[in-house]
Amino acid sequence: MPIQLDLHERLILRLLQENASLSTAAIAEEVGLSPSPCWRRIDRLERDGIINRRVAIVDGGKIGLGTEIFALVTLNAHGRSNIEAFSAAIQEFPEVLECFVLMGSVDYLLRVVTTDIEAYEQFLYKKLSQLPGVQGINSMVALTTIKSTTALPI
Repeated sequence: MPIQLDLHERLILRLLQENASLSTAAIAEEVGLSPSPCWRRIDRLERDGIINRRVAIVDGGKIGLGTEIFALVTLNAHGRSNIEAFSAAIQEFPEVLECFVLMGSVDYLLRVVTTDIEAYEQFLYKKLSQLPGVQGINSMVALTTIKSTTALPI
């Protein structure tokens, strides 16, 4: 069941999603609260798990990680009984930024980042395809990012 948020909490979340480095005083001023009540609301949002963590979003292209691939992974019938093992193995691959379990003809969608196509090929052959139960992998290379956000529409 979703946690009910008031207008101030929604505004706080919108601001933090745009810039998590804002001070409590700056947030308080923006949302119309004094710093102490604002801090208590932020603290509660963190304790309740609504705010999972505050991070810096790094431009991968500027640090040599500009190749993004979406991999659709299908497990064989035997592999499906080891979904937990596959999921645990994926956690160990730093190249995998996101992994989703899907319903339908494909079992997983992975978002993978590498330095270039050759690096992805090495990841594909030496790591991903070596996992037990992997039947097929369909890879799609992202050419251009049209929209990328981590902000939820609050």
